[in-house]
Amino acid sequence: MGHNRDYKPEDIAFPNQVITESELVGEMQSSYIEYAMSVIVGRALPDVRDGLKPVHRRILYAMYEDGLTADKPFKKSATCVGDVLGRYHPHGDASVYDAMVRLAQNFSMRYMLVEGHGNFGSVDGDPPAAYRYTEARMSKISDEMLRDINKDTVDWDPNFDESRKEPRVLPSRFPNLLVNGSSGVAVGMATSIPPHNLKEVINACICVLDNPDATLEDLMQHVKGPDFPTRGIIMGRSGIRAAYATGKGKVIVRARTNFEEFGRDNRTRIIVTELPYMVKKRQLIKTIADQVKEKRIEGISDLRDETDRNGMRIVIELKRDANAQVVLNKLYAQTALQSTFSIIMLALVDNQKQPKILSLRHVLDEYLAFQEDIIKRRTQYDLRKALERAHLLEGLIIAQDNIDEVIRIIRSSYDNAKENLMNRFSLDDVQAQAILDMRLKALQGLDHEKLEAEYKELEERIAYFRELLASEEMLKGVLKDELAAIRDKYGDERRTEITDVYGEMDIEDLIPEEQCVFTLTDMGYIKRIPMDEYKQQGRGGKGVKGLTRREEDVVKTMFTCSTHDHIMFFTTMGRAYRLKGYEIPEGSRQSKGMNVVNLLPLMPGEKVSSMIRVPDFGEGDYYLCMVTRNGVIKRTELDAYKNIRKNGVIAINLDEGDELAWVKLTDGSAKLVLATKKGMCIAFDENDARSIGRTARGVKALNLKEGDTVVGMDILRDGGMVLTVSETGYGRLSEVTDYKLQNRGGMGTKNYHTAKYGDVAAIEVVDPADDLMLISSDGIIIRIALNNIRICSKPAKGVRVMKVSEGERLITAVSVPADGEEAVSELPEDNAEPEDIDNGEE
Repeated sequence: MGHNRDYKPEDIAFPNQVITESELVGEMQSSYIEYAMSVIVGRALPDVRDGLKPVHRRILYAMYEDGLTADKPFKKSATCVGDVLGRYHPHGDASVYDAMVRLAQNFSMRYMLVEGHGNFGSVDGDPPAAYRYTEARMSKISDEMLRDINKDTVDWDPNFDESRKEPRVLPSRFPNLLVNGSSGVAVGMATSIPPHNLKEVINACICVLDNPDATLEDLMQHVKGPDFPTRGIIMGRSGIRAAYATGKGKVIVRARTNFEEFGRDNRTRIIVTELPYMVKKRQLIKTIADQVKEKRIEGISDLRDETDRNGMRIVIELKRDANAQVVLNKLYAQTALQSTFSIIMLALVDNQKQPKILSLRHVLDEYLAFQEDIIKRRTQYDLRKALERAHLLEGLIIAQDNIDEVIRIIRSSYDNAKENLMNRFSLDDVQAQAILDMRLKALQGLDHEKLEAEYKELEERIAYFRELLASEEMLKGVLKDELAAIRDKYGDERRTEITDVYGEMDIEDLIPEEQCVFTLTDMGYIKRIPMDEYKQQGRGGKGVKGLTRREEDVVKTMFTCSTHDHIMFFTTMGRAYRLKGYEIPEGSRQSKGMNVVNLLPLMPGEKVSSMIRVPDFGEGDYYLCMVTRNGVIKRTELDAYKNIRKNGVIAINLDEGDELAWVKLTDGSAKLVLATKKGMCIAFDENDARSIGRTARGVKALNLKEGDTVVGMDILRDGGMVLTVSETGYGRLSEVTDYKLQNRGGMGTKNYHTAKYGDVAAIEVVDPADDLMLISSDGIIIRIALNNIRICSKPAKGVRVMKVSEGERLITAVSVPADGEEAVSELPEDNAEPEDIDNGEE
């Protein structure tokens, strides 16, 4: 038995080997980057110019080399796969065959690039037959992918063993990336581009050629959205627009269904005739059956597949007492009858050097620039060939004019005939060699008129080619004509329907209704927090951390409502938006939330100043009362805002330097109270401000002294109390009757001694049985019971409601319904001091 010993590198040395040492970390980093780029460029991502991955490009080019065009007979798939492997793609045969099969599937490709003969799989999810059984050839439209490839239109690279050249990209005379889409997973990135309608995409290309300043809206007049080969229905357009604008988005695709009555008792069955893209029918039926078996979906008595050569037909029979629409809604929610297609328009740009997420306009620009280059290179090739032929014709015409002498020179000077011809007739080497290469019989048979006619035609073509190369507009005209010809030859009607409505399914049925606290910070971070995340505390407690805020960010708005309520957003620039409560993402107490610009299309510098819950439009007479920082009030009927677009509407026209700060919903008989930072207040009937149009300016609510601004506005209501809190952490409840009605536009009365107790932070009319949530500039939130706050006459200081540290200030207070829980902290000792009460009566 051998003995163990330590091996040294020289013990296993090879001839001429060089051993280098390197850090493992650095080697791993560089090697992994090389591997990642190899996968990104060489396997997983398509080129923006032809929309193909390398394996698809190699399949089409190998078939083109073998003459497997649409007008030739089919050839065994095994031959095609073998040619691709042997010439260009040194990987597994299964991967090549799978890629070729996909190009031949009419349920995967919107416009098939390979025409298959045999079993190439089905929408059921059946696998294709082995490649020894199937046959294939290029489809008619794939001829357009390779047209002009032999005219020096694209760059070429050596194959894996440098035995031949392969095209880096195909000429692709139609925008294949958008037309057929692509999907793939690389290292650290993925692409998912849906197929589109050929007519629509080419019309968009022509739109860009005609109008280089075309906007996304202009393009979407032509490209309506994805057009899937399996048809289906796309629900809504917002995801489409997001994808076309940013390169990322999501679309909801739903199966096409209808109801049929059957049997003596007129029972209902659901008929499915179209499926979402990439949904396997057999798996879908199995999923539905499993859901019924597990009683997650009730009301279904039978399920069967009646698909035949006439089309798809899945039959779902319902029980006698089942509600067909409810069952269908559950099927949409719990099965692939409704699917989400995530769009990531990632492709290789800059000659396959960089992966990039592209907008619709960027894809079109890249493709059109590539096609202009294709036409330019093709024209340069044609010009070069035409010049070469014209040059030869010049020599042949000279030879024909002197045919007897030419023949004599050739016969008499066997070894130096070329030189003699060149010297005698001033020919160059190419012309003389062309004459010598012709047989004497052919030389004698040259027709002078034919040569002159061909030469004249060549001169016209040469002039056209030169003019085309010199004119950008002319080149674009040629591109436009060629694209239009392809559109007219191969274009068809859209298959996938796009609808603006969600049909009968109400998404709210799937979302639990709960009361939440909604907060918005000064830097625009918004979230909703379930009410039960807050614990009630004793008055004057230090509170719990309510959010993790960014440096110098403060909470400025807070209110409560249900996840199913309509919420209207009013911005400092006087615009109005609308969302449902559940559309605002949920967060924890410590999370900073989502920036509101991700939910609303705000303009630069625009912030949300007010959020209110509103009833359904058209139910009763309601008004919106708006107040600005500079004391302007505007009153408008709620129905004036019922048609709010996604990009918002104008709510109020503002004076320069002013901003909209508060909005309240009223019933037309409300009594309003406004308070200012320097301690003034005014109360008046809302009808003192007459109702005006949606875009109007408004009228003066009160006269402000210099340096003063409005800090709060609310509605005086019976049974309520007026809460005033100061920035120093003191609060006071006062009777509503303390606020006497005055005429709008006056100076108002004294509400708080700001010189003694600090500026007013907020004013609100509250229910004494409610709780109060207070927010400081440091992001601290505290919840106390309002009945712990003593009732004092204005302008009293009140009691300490929140401790604020040095440099900190109380910025707002919001009442919330009491949750019945006990306080978890005791009243601080300094809050028991008599001076904290200070009725402040004068």
